[in-house]
Amino acid sequence: MPIPIAYFTIVAIWSTTPLAIQWSALGTGFAFAVMARMLIGATLALVLIVVWRIGFPLHRKARQSYLVGGLGMFGAMLSTYWGAQYIHSGLVSVLFGLTPLATSVLAVFWLGERALRPAKLIGMALGILGLALIFATGHEVSGHQAVLGIAALLLAVFLYSASLVGVKRIGDHSPPLATTAGTLLVALPLFILAWWLVDGQIPTDIPPRAGAAIVYLGIFGSVLGFALYYYVIKHMDAGKVSLITLITPVIALILGNVLNGEMIEPRVWLGAGLITLGLGLHQWPMLASAFLRR
Repeated sequence: MPIPIAYFTIVAIWSTTPLAIQWSALGTGFAFAVMARMLIGATLALVLIVVWRIGFPLHRKARQSYLVGGLGMFGAMLSTYWGAQYIHSGLVSVLFGLTPLATSVLAVFWLGERALRPAKLIGMALGILGLALIFATGHEVSGHQAVLGIAALLLAVFLYSASLVGVKRIGDHSPPLATTAGTLLVALPLFILAWWLVDGQIPTDIPPRAGAAIVYLGIFGSVLGFALYYYVIKHMDAGKVSLITLITPVIALILGNVLNGEMIEPRVWLGAGLITLGLGLHQWPMLASAFLRR
């Protein structure tokens, strides 16, 4: 696949994922929606491994990587699906835009990476300021459940970032699709258990939009998106790849407004802009190396 097509496919998938998460839970429940998505994703990943004859390593580092990634996926996705019931889909993407900031902090403590530079610290401060501006006042936090939803999304960001750092610390070099499949296989039983504990009911009448969203997320959000991301990482400068996290929150906000009727106040745009600026400063060395070198 041409790299530009792969790149913009990732942007499209990541921009539409928050809205698809909300739609998938309407009429089905958040626990069933995420469980069904992971079941589809795990099945597809295993089929692709067999068809493409990709190895599925089971050595110690691979097993550790599957376990850490699977536990992180379970905690992050369950928190995301639950919290997404109570906040706007576009803001889910904005919150997940904080992942690089959280990952860099954890990497300092867990991977022994160099202390954060001033630009990174300023970027983090702007990200926190933007987050506070979005959620300090207004209808986004009007109610106890909305506050809990925000907390759930922030927990999801932390768990997802922790799993990324954990997998990097393990240093497994298995094929990306094998890592994706192993991660899904570890997480799937936990999602089934969570669904069983929440209600354990299979919806008798799944709304067409919810069903389509579940299938879309299972195929594109859980398998194709990750496979293309790893593919792009291998063939593009890190700075250009990092632009994905700057682009998707803005597109997700627009999609939420146009397709889901979510009102976007000027304050929300300003907060999202501060978070984007903070991410830009945080990742400036990679961006500069990709676009400013001669």
